[in-house]
Amino acid sequence: SSQFLNLSLGVVACASIAEWVQTVWQDMTQPERRGLEMPVLAAAAVATAAASSGLSAFVAPSAPTLRGAVRLELQASSPRLRPSMSMSSGGVPAMLGAVASGAAVLSKRQVKKKSRSQQSSVRMGYTSLCKDSDPPESMRRRFEETIAKAQDHICKVIEDLDGGAKFTHEPYTRAGGDGGGVAKVLADGNMFEKAGVNLSVVYGQMPQDALRAATERGVDRAGRTLEPDEKVPFFACGLSSVMHPKNPHCPTMHFNYRYFETDFGTWWFGGGTDITPSYLDREDMRHFHGTYKKVCDKYDPERYQKFKEWADRYFYIKHRGETRGLGGIFFDDFNSEKPEDHLAFSTDCLAAVTEAYCPVLEKNRDKEFTQQQKEWQLMRRGRYVEFNLVYDRGTIFGLKMLPSGAGRIESILMSLPETARWQYCHEPEEGSAEFEIMEAFKKPQEWV
Repeated sequence: SSQFLNLSLGVVACASIAEWVQTVWQDMTQPERRGLEMPVLAAAAVATAAASSGLSAFVAPSAPTLRGAVRLELQASSPRLRPSMSMSSGGVPAMLGAVASGAAVLSKRQVKKKSRSQQSSVRMGYTSLCKDSDPPESMRRRFEETIAKAQDHICKVIEDLDGGAKFTHEPYTRAGGDGGGVAKVLADGNMFEKAGVNLSVVYGQMPQDALRAATERGVDRAGRTLEPDEKVPFFACGLSSVMHPKNPHCPTMHFNYRYFETDFGTWWFGGGTDITPSYLDREDMRHFHGTYKKVCDKYDPERYQKFKEWADRYFYIKHRGETRGLGGIFFDDFNSEKPEDHLAFSTDCLAAVTEAYCPVLEKNRDKEFTQQQKEWQLMRRGRYVEFNLVYDRGTIFGLKMLPSGAGRIESILMSLPETARWQYCHEPEEGSAEFEIMEAFKKPQEWV
């Protein structure tokens, strides 16, 4: 029966597998269980034994009898099973027999115990990009796990909302093997022209001009006085997203949440979420800003106003005398609290992305629009491009890191829209909807 199954396990107590095979088989042969499609129960024997050692297991088909695969997600000692497809009940005995055969083979082998870093949870479709030397309890791994889960959740919600296109899934590694990322981009959907959600893990040597771009406090963040041209060994991990809808009544949305460390002992968090509409709907702005005010109020009643004003300053296009959009929250060099508190805040902010944004999209997605309104949207996208290429810290940091091999140009420029417009000396007509929102761009307003 082992011909039907490939079994890959870490360190597993094989006697436990045999015991669970027997238990699961007895359970499945009960009258009320017969005839059901239960590959998950069959795989539970493997999962439970593996979970006892804090490891992960993968059960994959090698013959048509098993029409799908079961991937097991394990964290601590609690197994979670994810069946990708079902199989016929007739294949279950073969599967159980294969598990037993695999257990017998493994019981005769001496298997080397995994390192602690390898024991950390492995999710479906994602494997940690941190170094093996980074322990599972480190903030590096904990932040990476947080943003990886957020990437999956946000992409799933946006795909469902779009109802057409799907996100591509492009994992990559960096030259030298340290770090990498997962790029997910949706293009030409029912709702979105382009939406990207990119995860990145970077190890490297940061030139001082890149450090100045990465943080508001510049080289003071290095952790010590630097010699001329001395580079800063660092770790950075972040999740960044920009979503450009097709309908001019649906705003563009951006978020970025990141964690930095230098090898000289300094660390900080940064990030934020902001919205860029082409037309002003005050109710939408109250909802978007109100969602993030609730998140901020949970930690500090003064935090929302501080971070809202920070966003208004940060997303300002100096050469135009206007903001890129209508703000949100923004923070940088954030290490005033315990690291766990900062991690919790970033986690809550990421969880609020779809709550803040999706109701605005659902409300406006079917509104009719004119060619003139589309052209205005494209002009506002032109302002988006100007800000990102001239002022945005993440873009500038990424471009400055390219020579070191730590940057990836497609990920750096993912935020740019597919289409934009620059119209010579354009001024909106006074009293128009375009004129109304321009006033808000020129003078930041309070929304909640």
